[in-house]
Amino acid sequence: MPSGGSTQPVKNDPASLYSPAVGLVYLFNLIVGTGALTMPKAFASAGWLVSLILVVILAGISYVTATFVIETMASANGVRRWKKMQSRQSVQGRHLANEPDDQVANGDAAAVTAAVEHNEHTPLLDAMSLSGSSEDESRTSSRIFDITETIEMGQMADMFFSRVGITLFYICVIIYLFGDLAIYAAAVPKSLRDVACTYVDDTFNGTSCIQNLTESDPCWSSSKLTRMDVYRLFVMAFAFLLGPFVYFNLQKTKYMQVTTTLLRWVSFLMMIILAVIQLSKGKGQGRPSIGELKGIPNLFGVCVYAFMCHHSLPQMVTPIRDKSTIYQLFAGDYSLILVFYCLLSFTGIFCFDHLNDLYTLNFQPDRCYSSLDSVTNIAFIQYFLALFPVFTLSASFPIIAITLRNNLKVLLKRETPHPWPVDRLFFPTLTLAIPIAIALGTNNVQILVGVTGSYAGTGIQYVIPACFVLLSRRQVANTIGDGLVNEFRSPFQRLCWIVIIFIWSFLCIAFVTANHIISGL
Repeated sequence: MPSGGSTQPVKNDPASLYSPAVGLVYLFNLIVGTGALTMPKAFASAGWLVSLILVVILAGISYVTATFVIETMASANGVRRWKKMQSRQSVQGRHLANEPDDQVANGDAAAVTAAVEHNEHTPLLDAMSLSGSSEDESRTSSRIFDITETIEMGQMADMFFSRVGITLFYICVIIYLFGDLAIYAAAVPKSLRDVACTYVDDTFNGTSCIQNLTESDPCWSSSKLTRMDVYRLFVMAFAFLLGPFVYFNLQKTKYMQVTTTLLRWVSFLMMIILAVIQLSKGKGQGRPSIGELKGIPNLFGVCVYAFMCHHSLPQMVTPIRDKSTIYQLFAGDYSLILVFYCLLSFTGIFCFDHLNDLYTLNFQPDRCYSSLDSVTNIAFIQYFLALFPVFTLSASFPIIAITLRNNLKVLLKRETPHPWPVDRLFFPTLTLAIPIAIALGTNNVQILVGVTGSYAGTGIQYVIPACFVLLSRRQVANTIGDGLVNEFRSPFQRLCWIVIIFIWSFLCIAFVTANHIISGL
């Protein structure tokens, strides 16, 4: 993890490295969150065929930009390593000047490469001097672009963007990450509050009495605590339980991530199986249309949020021990998540005639209509699914908070390291204080998701990765040249892919803006 305020990358301790399988777990946990639970509603609004086509395209575009981020990470490692070696070369230039010219010209490639492999103090010669051995050149290329140091997105922006670009980058990232954490800090306590509160309004007129409840209504019939009071108590409990993780590094949450991933699989399978059982009994009530134009903008916004992971890739990818199959790993993970999203959404839209914003609420019996046939009458399953958002968001909260903490350090960097209290206490506390304050002020998750995902989310997932890979390729060509090949280069090398991403970003923002205007936001 980057140290506070310093632009210097940090090498990972070998003991903190993990296998590609654990990396897959982290990626799955990070992507599958609130967006997954809002997809069935978005599918129903946009129509099943249009939704299927769009979600496949959106998953593909998200994967493309994820490969852009990984390539940029490798380029950043390569540029830093090359400049460091060139600096050492200039210091040792006098020594090299005393060597016989023919020895340098002929260049013992194996010796040079071995020295680079085992001693970074040996200056790296020009790539042309390694042309005598393709194997040695490949080894040196791997050594140059190997992703061994965690370079945050903020640090990559400092390397590749202009001053204006850096400012816009930080505005986008900070808005997104603070908004993202505020969503989590509001959604988890709100879910817990809705499960814990048992008070119902008996004076309803043909609608769900739960929908008629206000924040000023009591949480329990025998208590003076309002629903908002209990919600805020849960917000504080959420902060005290998960906040300490922000003061440490990603590896501190390793076992929690693995455990909650298992819970995610169980929760998804439960919802899918329960809906399939209803459909197999002929009790499916959903009649979704093939396509609805008015639902497309909302589907765009939901999917941008549902496939987001790019802001946390530096901490996730760098500690992976074997990165030789990183793109295959990501492709498999994206495919797995896409299948889950489709199964969840399609079973939901054909099973239920009305879908809630959070899909888990469809599995809850309405307390006012206890005689109605529920999808399941097993109390354990009902409560387990109701608390599924708690599992999902709580697992991702520390990772995203750590990402924000590290980017704040880079934004507020200084010539000398920050004092220990600032580095270890101030930045983590600031990371927690703002989203918790927002969550204490409002529990309207819909507004928070709309502001966060619609615009800043598009910037983080589409615009910034495209700019990163475009500018990093230019800097690599100017600094290192074409002699060494980046082994982590994206499979999508052509310039047309970057152009497509920029056009796609404009369309996403246009659709989301139209959706906000239509919905009156």
